[in-house]
Amino acid sequence: MRWGRLTTVRHMTVTTTDYVSAHAAAQPTAAAIIEGDAVTTWDEFERRANQWANVLVTLGVRPGTKLVWCGPNSTEVVVMIAAARKAGAVAVPLNYRLTPPEAGYVIDNSDSTVVLFDVEQVAQLEPARDKCPKVTSWVAFRGEAPAWAESMEALASSAPETAPRVELTPGSGATMIYTSGTTGQPKGALRSATNVEAALALFGHIGYQPGDVYLTTGPLYHSGPLGFMAPVQMLGGTVVIQRKFDPEAWLQLVERHRVTTTFSAPTPIRRVVDLPAETIAKYDTSSLARVIANAAPWPFELKRRYVEALGDTSLWEVYGSTELGVNTVLTPADQMRKPGSCGRPAPGVELALFDDEGNQVSEPKVPGELFVRSKSTFDTYYKAEEKFESARRGDWLTVGDVAYFDDEGYYYICDRKNDMIISGGMNVYPAEIEAALLEHDAVADVAVFGVPSDEWGEAVHAVVVERTPVDDDALVAFARERLASYKVPRTFSRIDEIPRTASGKTLKRELRAVYGDSRSA
Repeated sequence: MRWGRLTTVRHMTVTTTDYVSAHAAAQPTAAAIIEGDAVTTWDEFERRANQWANVLVTLGVRPGTKLVWCGPNSTEVVVMIAAARKAGAVAVPLNYRLTPPEAGYVIDNSDSTVVLFDVEQVAQLEPARDKCPKVTSWVAFRGEAPAWAESMEALASSAPETAPRVELTPGSGATMIYTSGTTGQPKGALRSATNVEAALALFGHIGYQPGDVYLTTGPLYHSGPLGFMAPVQMLGGTVVIQRKFDPEAWLQLVERHRVTTTFSAPTPIRRVVDLPAETIAKYDTSSLARVIANAAPWPFELKRRYVEALGDTSLWEVYGSTELGVNTVLTPADQMRKPGSCGRPAPGVELALFDDEGNQVSEPKVPGELFVRSKSTFDTYYKAEEKFESARRGDWLTVGDVAYFDDEGYYYICDRKNDMIISGGMNVYPAEIEAALLEHDAVADVAVFGVPSDEWGEAVHAVVVERTPVDDDALVAFARERLASYKVPRTFSRIDEIPRTASGKTLKRELRAVYGDSRSA
């Protein structure tokens, strides 16, 4: 993003030149990035990002060039993100947890010609190289480069510290984030530009402030942690890096740096609130003002435990997706008042529900497929435009979620349309059952899906991670107190860990492969 004016939204005044350059000029010695004991000032951030951007230009990166980056959270990753923007590249974050074949697919599918990677990813990327014939440069950072790659630190050591002269064109400085692939091969969601007014309206609504301190609870290759780092940087705040998540270390960082904001999937915060109460009490978390809950649904039980452990004024929830941006916002005041809700439409966002016949749903508490219309949606799926077209109704777009709204206009996500179970002719939404079972003290985690049934077509099956032993009859009795009889699981399995993507989404295709898939029966 290269902008050339000041934009004010409510209390927010944001420079809209390249914000790294602007803050380097305005507050050169202020902390931009903190990792461990290392502090990178805004001036150092600017000079280093410029060097890296100049290296990219010498490697053939031009406005619109696809560029993959891969690695755990680090100062280098934050610098690289800024450098790619300065060079006008289309940045393609790569999940560092993917297998070599999966990584090779993303790199090749994206048509990237340059791959920048943390040296920790050598074992992931070296086997993928043969699947990536379009890549002309492999560049390692944060350590000694392997023989088949160049060292970014070495290349940058003699590069100019001034910004490269790049003539930006429409689509340069874009991002292309690959979706989680919970139901198949990931798709590249291409977003050629950020709508500044829409973004600032959202940030103003949530209340970001100059001087905010952002902690990277989640991996920056994911659209949520990456996207919610942006307002803090735009306002000249500080980014605190946690490279590998540890719950008590997270509390230490909050206290040490007076962290005000973060973005988290449910799993990390669950690990925080699972700590003994005396451990949590050792740390001052009163600085937290804007903890954004998303990436995967936070069960109400987890929200309740968060409020008990960390207070009732800081928890915000947003519902959205890589493709469609942020669609709804639930404020701290509504967290306990509206259990199960993901909030009201975000500023500038229109929502509509459609039934299977294409009719718009106008009555409260009637489920329908959720469609979104806003200026913050993505452009298309890269090399999969047919999937983009199949997910739209004119200006309206969907990612296949089923939702309903209540009498006050608050939305509730039932589930992914593809995850819905049809049992005995009744529509059953797994997320509702999962939320109910998670209220049981013995249940640490759960995934619900349909399995083949001669009697019912599909039967509800629950895979449970136990906190303490619990038998099926007890779970059935507990569920019957909270759910209609046709929603109560008919069978249960136990497992040590629910398979999930790095962003926290359940990989139900893996569970169905083990326990039976009604769709292929």
